[in-house]
Amino acid sequence: MTRSDEDRYIGWDAWGPWSECSRTCGGGASYSLRRCLNGGSCDGINIRYRTCSNMDCPAESGDFRAQQCSAHNDIKYQGVTYEWFPSPYDPSAPCALRCQTKGRSLTVELAPKVLDGTRCRADAFDMCISGVCQEVGCDRQLASGAREDNCGVCGGDGSTCRLVRGQALLHLTPEQCRCNLDLLLLSYPRCCSLISSTFQSRRSSSRMSLDI
Repeated sequence: MTRSDEDRYIGWDAWGPWSECSRTCGGGASYSLRRCLNGGSCDGINIRYRTCSNMDCPAESGDFRAQQCSAHNDIKYQGVTYEWFPSPYDPSAPCALRCQTKGRSLTVELAPKVLDGTRCRADAFDMCISGVCQEVGCDRQLASGAREDNCGVCGGDGSTCRLVRGQALLHLTPEQCRCNLDLLLLSYPRCCSLISSTFQSRRSSSRMSLDI
């Protein structure tokens, strides 16, 4: 066996211990490293990741990305201090720390990468790790492919809820109504005080969804 053959045979060392989680709640990331024993010519990766601290944070702790923006409130930008808030989701740079000032008069990338464990966007579990948006399933595991079914059950087959059809007459204050009749998000400007609509819903013990 030649020296080159011996090097390829040796390959990787064992994986090292997992690092401390990047967050204490809300879903973070931990990594493990391994060392190539033959001078850097090993096939494969030298770092792997997993999710951790997946329990929800207390409501008063606030949004993780918003915390990172507000951390710059006391740092001058072009000689001026601002109050910073997360800018709207940008699919071209989901893991950059893009923040905007109050009133949205100024939008700036304050850091090329958000902290590990930051959600890529607010409506999904996908998270940023080392500046890259990684897919996270509803089970909060990396690349698991787990999705909620129509009943809101993670990994379910849609069999745990029943379809209900009927007519709903909803008495709402103007402040509770929005014009597109999205009745699950009743928090938009004044547009109506009474809605009468045919609906169908799927009921389960944990969630009801309406199709109107």
